[in-house]
Amino acid sequence: MANIKSAKKRILTDKKRAARNTAVKSGIKTATKKVRAAIEAGDKNAAQAALLNATSVIDKAETKGIIKKGNASRRVSRLAKAVNAI
Repeated sequence: MANIKSAKKRILTDKKRAARNTAVKSGIKTATKKVRAAIEAGDKNAAQAALLNATSVIDKAETKGIIKKGNASRRVSRLAKAVNAI
């Protein structure tokens, strides 16, 4: 356990940030799964709507610094490619 006041504060803020980051990453995975499920069902309209939502979630995570720029663009690109292949 930390003894210095600033180190104690750092531990608390790190826990809050980790929880927030975990929630956002979980949201990315959920949005991605919805796109994949719509693709499996062959429903192009649902897949496109889910893709818009997933793109938004991924871009917000990138803006917040939770995932890196290349990671975000790769995820969006792969999802878009899969939707267009329907």
